[in-house]
Amino acid sequence: MVLAADYPFLDILWSMVIFFTWVVWIWMMITILGDVFRRRDIGGWSKALWTIFMILLPFLGVLVYLITNHDGIQDRQLERAGAVQQRYEQHVGATNGGGSGIDQIEKAKRLLEDGTINQTEFDAIKAKALTYY
Repeated sequence: MVLAADYPFLDILWSMVIFFTWVVWIWMMITILGDVFRRRDIGGWSKALWTIFMILLPFLGVLVYLITNHDGIQDRQLERAGAVQQRYEQHVGATNGGGSGIDQIEKAKRLLEDGTINQTEFDAIKAKALTYY
């Protein structure tokens, strides 16, 4: 194995460190540029300037953005996650008629006892409520 002797272990380790540092840097750039373009509190020119700054001076641009906007990044991510969760809950509530399957079955049971619906309708509501869970 002549090739193994020509490339020692520390060189392999250093190559791995360089590679994973590069991957982390690209991940940070994607995350930060995604945050810049999703921001609603700055205009298009500010977004363009941040983008140019991060492309022309990548490490300095990323560090300056992280230093100046560190709290805002987390707040905006939490807002987006909350909005996604709220839309999901609204969608699930809309598709299953509101409430959980147990709530729907309980409501249908009361309607059956009151005579508002018959046994066939109760069974259909129960089957529909159970298909979501």
